[in-house]
Amino acid sequence: LEQVDPSLKGNPHTSRIMASNGLKVNTGSYEGESFLAAHYKSPDPNIARARRFSLSGDMDGIDPFSPSFNPMAHNSSELGYIKNKPKLPAEMQAELDAHGTDGFTLTELVKEQPGLTYDDFLMLPGHIYFSPDDVNTHTRVTRNIRLRCPFVSSPMDTVSESAVAVAMALMGGIGIIHYNCSIEEQAAMVRQVKRFKNGFITTPLTMSPDATIGDVRRIKQDKGFSGIPITDTGKIGGKLLGMVCTRDMDFTADDKLSVQDVMTRDLVVAREGCSLTDANELMKNSKKGKLPIVNDKGQLVSLISRTDLLKHRDYPLSSVDKASKQLLCGAAVGTRDSDRERVKALAAEHVDVIVIDSAQGDSTFQADMIRWIKAQFPRVEVVGGNVVTSRQAAHLLAAGCDGLRVGMGVGSICTTQEVMACGRPQAMSVYQVASFARQFGIPIIADGGIRSPGHIVKALSLGASCVMMGSMLAGSHEAPGEWFYRDGQRMKKYRGMGSKEAMDKGSSTRYLMNSKETIRVEQGVSGAVVDKGSLYQFLPHLHMCLRQALQDVGMKSLQELHQGNEEGVTRFEKRTAAAQAEGRVHTVQHVQGSTYGS
Repeated sequence: LEQVDPSLKGNPHTSRIMASNGLKVNTGSYEGESFLAAHYKSPDPNIARARRFSLSGDMDGIDPFSPSFNPMAHNSSELGYIKNKPKLPAEMQAELDAHGTDGFTLTELVKEQPGLTYDDFLMLPGHIYFSPDDVNTHTRVTRNIRLRCPFVSSPMDTVSESAVAVAMALMGGIGIIHYNCSIEEQAAMVRQVKRFKNGFITTPLTMSPDATIGDVRRIKQDKGFSGIPITDTGKIGGKLLGMVCTRDMDFTADDKLSVQDVMTRDLVVAREGCSLTDANELMKNSKKGKLPIVNDKGQLVSLISRTDLLKHRDYPLSSVDKASKQLLCGAAVGTRDSDRERVKALAAEHVDVIVIDSAQGDSTFQADMIRWIKAQFPRVEVVGGNVVTSRQAAHLLAAGCDGLRVGMGVGSICTTQEVMACGRPQAMSVYQVASFARQFGIPIIADGGIRSPGHIVKALSLGASCVMMGSMLAGSHEAPGEWFYRDGQRMKKYRGMGSKEAMDKGSSTRYLMNSKETIRVEQGVSGAVVDKGSLYQFLPHLHMCLRQALQDVGMKSLQELHQGNEEGVTRFEKRTAAAQAEGRVHTVQHVQGSTYGS
């Protein structure tokens, strides 16, 4: 490997990782060897085991970088697929050994199938000794942030805003707020996620007294509800005047009638600062469907809905900060000098993860941004990318990033590979970068190419710790955008950040374009996706698909899956074009698909 930037000498992140691998740190001098090369050549056979477990979610309270950590205390003999391996009669075992193993190891598969994509292979079934509910999907999204579910939303302006980020965190994943907006708008979205309280609607839809019954009916048709607070300003924070709901309008035919003439003024309200338990008890006793929360001045600060309380009662998988108990939230930034002001604003809102959003992440600009963020805001985790090669990954790891985002030109609305002739098939990208980054205890996020629950499992089987999804989440109720109908189907707009529409709004900086006068080369398209329902139903469906898939391959956790890959226990099979057709629905007409399109 090439000699790294001399400015890395004395960097606390490089020193920490070197020390964790038994390498001597001599006052910031690495005695002529590059940090990465010295780290990679560590002779200790137990170090790789420590790194593997450092990416696992099964180590509650254990720091693999702690001096007291003993890799030998977590040896492979404790893994479930070894302890629960069926014992065969000696004669049958001898015949099985002589017959040979089925399929390929992951390393053999990659050598057999250049340009590997998710559709090019399958995982072979293993031995089942547990139920799907026993499967542990805990993982790491960055060096120090753990999730109970390996799902991350893509920072796209038709995918990730505050509502999606809240849903992702409540369901065990994490949302990354896009930056195709002003600094103030992005910071406000992060603030909404961090201030979210289970059951409290902090940004309810409100109306002014000048609104009409026709306006309310249109909202009900578009949004599906009609319990709307009326404030003097028409905004949250205004003085609460009343509420209007369906029963207030049932016997009124005049759509031009003002809401002031029909709204309910005698309201049951709760005071700011009340607990969710107290609010729920008040709603139960008053038999109301909506409960406004007001401050001492009578101004609306939030709203509680009985249906939301019932729907969001318990979130055992929630991704929360252990200290503040706030939901975890990430945000994307670019690499320009102006983005440093954006980072400052996001850090002030206590963002947990900064994702540096670039189509091609191996640049001096990104490396400088990573070093600056880690120096100015060491508490904030930084994910670098996008990368598809080990060399790209090495440059960003040397700069001090805490995670890597892998993928280039493989998204459903991305045209980078066609326009730029640059990129890499996603399965090969994930395998190569994950196997390299794992040597340094850094998790990777497989970004792009996820079209089905099966692709999620395959990305994780190749070494990814999490998957980032765009089109899979677009079209949900929580995703940005308005509904429209096409050919009888309810849809939402979905566009790539390299599309003309997104670039016109400001995303051209993601592609290192300098000004509005620059000739823009589009690397994405705009389209639409079908209604997927609410993420509060869709994400648990994806999670159960993942659990059942891990059960089928005989792996009780993501850590076991990765360990099984390294030991050759997890087996794979190549798929020809005919095999791919065979594995899909065929010879059937008028197919009725599943609820969530899996």
